[in-house]
Amino acid sequence: MSTPVSSQSISSQSISWQPVAATPVVYALHENPEWWPPFQAAFEAAGVPVVEWRLVEGVLDLDALPPEGIFWSRISASSHTRDHALSKDYARSVLNWVEAAGRRTVNGRRAIELEVSKVDQLTLLRKAGIDTPRTLAVIGKQGLRDAAREFPTPFITKHNQGGKGLGVRRFDHFADFEAYLDSPEFEEPLDGITLLQEYLRPAGGFITRVEIVGGEHIYSIAADTIHGGFQLCPADACAIDPDTGRPVVPPGAELAPEPGTSIFSLRQGGHDDLVERLVAFTKDIGLEIAGIEFIETEDGRQVVYDINTNTNYNADVERVATGSGPGAIAAYLGRVLLETYPDV
Repeated sequence: MSTPVSSQSISSQSISWQPVAATPVVYALHENPEWWPPFQAAFEAAGVPVVEWRLVEGVLDLDALPPEGIFWSRISASSHTRDHALSKDYARSVLNWVEAAGRRTVNGRRAIELEVSKVDQLTLLRKAGIDTPRTLAVIGKQGLRDAAREFPTPFITKHNQGGKGLGVRRFDHFADFEAYLDSPEFEEPLDGITLLQEYLRPAGGFITRVEIVGGEHIYSIAADTIHGGFQLCPADACAIDPDTGRPVVPPGAELAPEPGTSIFSLRQGGHDDLVERLVAFTKDIGLEIAGIEFIETEDGRQVVYDINTNTNYNADVERVATGSGPGAIAAYLGRVLLETYPDV
């Protein structure tokens, strides 16, 4: 591979046109600059040329050919919470454009739908024979009351287009849910779809997230649900409240996180069979980069409930793991770039 081009960034503060590098590069499609630094460092260390393309607002020339390169999407389901409500459809448009021109994508157009729909995730997991929580998808607010009345308690609610624990609450009694439904606290989901899902208490007080890159298991992390609740984003930027400077108290947490401590740790062993199945699952559906979360219940079930296609990595875990998530991504995308453009 030739000497890397300098990393470039398309500003999220102005209307932008599509970037064009002089030689084939990795184009990183994303919308949150706070999550980018670990990946920038990894690409620089690996000597892989990368150009950021921040999909916030912009102009896309459909009559032009996309630049030569590979296009890696890490658009997040929670982009609208950062006032980037257009990012999802911007990414759809860009990926339609580049895939129609035959450009190589990683976590491409199909992955966008997986990222922004838990219904999509759960139906694919079930098709693969993987255990998932009992779930009702309720479209619109009107049917929620009747659906919840017949749903066994305890249950949780969550938004179909989630991330950051959006809309996730636990209800032990229908009356509590009914009161919430009629209160100003009720959170309307962006796409109008609320999930009612069986509540599964994790054995040991943690869930597991399996990190997969290019069909390889990089490592798994354990996330403390007692202090982390339902918001288990591993990125450092998710841990601190920007207004107070103190650890965020996530929804559903039984205890507030302690300053200076992490709710994430490296998990080794005890779930190898499921890891093998999840790696095979990502290969079958063409998902090249993912963080997949599951719960081990007190009665021995291993229940998969979430697929993250724009996975972030925790710095504390990275320091002790033998592999690196951002490092694995940079190396993998470097190989894909070289395979696609062997003369670069």
